[in-house]
Amino acid sequence: MLSGGRPSQLPRSVPPDLPGVLSVAVPGMVEHRADEVLRLASVGKLLLLAEVAHGLTDGDLRADEPVDLLDEDYCGGSGLLTGLSARRWTVADLALLTTSVSDNTATNALIRRVGLERVNDRASALGLGATRLLDRIREPRLPEHPATFAVGTAAELAALAGRIAGDEPWARLLLGWMAGCCDRAMVPALIPHDPEDDSVREVPSTSLWVANKTGVDAGVRCDVGVVRGNRQVCYAVLANCAPGEEFAMTRAMREVGARIAVCAR
Repeated sequence: MLSGGRPSQLPRSVPPDLPGVLSVAVPGMVEHRADEVLRLASVGKLLLLAEVAHGLTDGDLRADEPVDLLDEDYCGGSGLLTGLSARRWTVADLALLTTSVSDNTATNALIRRVGLERVNDRASALGLGATRLLDRIREPRLPEHPATFAVGTAAELAALAGRIAGDEPWARLLLGWMAGCCDRAMVPALIPHDPEDDSVREVPSTSLWVANKTGVDAGVRCDVGVVRGNRQVCYAVLANCAPGEEFAMTRAMREVGARIAVCAR
């Protein structure tokens, strides 16, 4: 179970014979293969967003700073900007698009603005050792490119979620962006909450509230977030599997979410 006992096993409701690696970290409640370095897909964007939030609250970025989209920024996959005509957006616009609809073009524009080195330096400053961005978003990703966009561990990402749930100004800004995430199909799917509630709820709350960031790619399903009810629960659930086996992993992630809901009530 998630509450009580030794944090060494998955909740019993999660099948033990999954077709891949399911890594779970819910601090103080459960850890399962939490230190394995896995592909993150768009969950890696949290590192970029953490640096942008820092830059906006106590650094050299302005929310209204205009960023022109370059041809090299445009990327297929998730997002809206490839279908919109405007070529200039603010830093705040791009951050919101990156968080809410995981916009790949917005992500690339922000990476170009702040740089990968700065993003990974921020990750180190936040105590992350194995969790890193390796590249910009690419569709397609060719043999000459880094093998994947981002890698990391559930343990480190759950700790980052706990930091985001804190009172630092950058964290509150990032938590607000995450509250607007449009993808609640993984861990939050069985958590009874209002997916359109993009306010930042405090603890305790009379109903459950979720802020999260997901990552989806062939063979990758990842979700990192904060659940608030009578208590706060931070989580990171990462799944890597063979392409075609993703739904079995998603079902297991949803079962973890159901147990988190019980603990947060």
